[in-house]
Amino acid sequence: MRVGTFLLFAFAALATSAFAQHEGMQMPPAQPPARQTPPAQQPAQQPQHQDTPEQKPQEKQGETMAAMPGMHKDAQHDAQHNNGESLGSGTMPKPTSAPEHMWMTTAGNWRIMAHANFFLTYNQQGGPRGVGKFESMNWLMVMEERKLGPGSLLFRQMLSAESLTAPHGGFPQLFQTGETYHGQPIVDHQHPHDVFGELSMTYTVPLNQRVALQFYGAPVGEPALGPVTFMHRASAAELPAAPLGHHLQDSTHISAGVVTGGLIFTLAKTAKLKLEGSVFNGREPDEKRYTIDFAPLESWSVRASLQPTRDWSLQYSFGHLTQPEALELTDIERQTASVSYNRPLAAGNWATTLLWGRNHKLEEDTVQNSYLLESTINFKRRNYAYTRLELLDKDELFPLAPPPHENFRIGAYTFGGVRDLVQNANLQLGLGADVTFYSKDAALEPIYGEQPVSFRVFLRLRPGLMQH
Repeated sequence: MRVGTFLLFAFAALATSAFAQHEGMQMPPAQPPARQTPPAQQPAQQPQHQDTPEQKPQEKQGETMAAMPGMHKDAQHDAQHNNGESLGSGTMPKPTSAPEHMWMTTAGNWRIMAHANFFLTYNQQGGPRGVGKFESMNWLMVMEERKLGPGSLLFRQMLSAESLTAPHGGFPQLFQTGETYHGQPIVDHQHPHDVFGELSMTYTVPLNQRVALQFYGAPVGEPALGPVTFMHRASAAELPAAPLGHHLQDSTHISAGVVTGGLIFTLAKTAKLKLEGSVFNGREPDEKRYTIDFAPLESWSVRASLQPTRDWSLQYSFGHLTQPEALELTDIERQTASVSYNRPLAAGNWATTLLWGRNHKLEEDTVQNSYLLESTINFKRRNYAYTRLELLDKDELFPLAPPPHENFRIGAYTFGGVRDLVQNANLQLGLGADVTFYSKDAALEPIYGEQPVSFRVFLRLRPGLMQH
């Protein structure tokens, strides 16, 4: 417990003490332009190594177990995640077979785990609206888990230093929108995440052999709305950028006040059905990234998720968000549906997500849809290839124009790869790059150019891979 508490306060102190507001964001035009007319069988898992009594080392309190060979991943899931679930973010399960990058230790009856991902990036966005910047997207998640009475208790703290490492006005990203900077809507940038991304408690208790009750409470956390957040999806693990559809899919992953209740039904040995409901504060965080922006829990959501096997995770969710954007008075009804598939390989892994998100803005009575397909394959241990393909509606590219704002159909197609330069039980350091092409309405060409192309070159640092 002391390790997790130390990391929490050390990280928070660093981010808070050095925080400073940035200036110089490029503002969007006030008015929109005139519109012109079957897979192979999964290989069998290697049997768990069994030490003889003479060979078995004595585990001491606090001994590090990061990516220790011979620790069976199923046992890790049962210990780390309540009721044997593989929680990707909030209370949303991901495929149980998905790879885990973590450090792990014990302290008495507590298991303490830490996930992290750190990108150091040169980001060059193309076209007249594009700029080139050095930046860092990053996060650290610390978890403490133990048995408590008949159930399992899990504390989780997620922290980010992006308020320090984002360029002026946010991370440059063509066609991205959402939240504010210096009192103005953010356009063509991705906002940095708050210092406190999650401070939550999850308690899961079995009611009988096939049904468990789960409670989740968080001053900062994620309601039962949407898929596993992009930062925690195996299919997006190598991408140092948020999807353009983030605010139509999983933007509620940082909500200042969440209460969730759920029932978990065990349908078969590896099949689970989960039904959840949440009340939460649906307002987006403000510009002070180091504070917790409490407000009434006036938003709500429901979600049904299914894990038919270890390799699949599906969900459908619906939520009512009360005035989520600071400069918009409208409430939003959001629907999402997603399918995630993970396939372990003999020398790697293949993870894929298909996702749909939809916002219905009630005040303007407009609808925006987003469609996403992303996939990452790890092959020959050290190599990764990935893609993210998006098609979505954007109505916030010209926020200063009088409402109702016009929808523009945008496509973004990213292709990239990473090579691990260092790969061991404790960490992975990779060098990667990607390129993004776009499709768009012809009316946007005077502002964004005819064929803008963006690229990134980056270093990625994270914990080593937990072995099967």
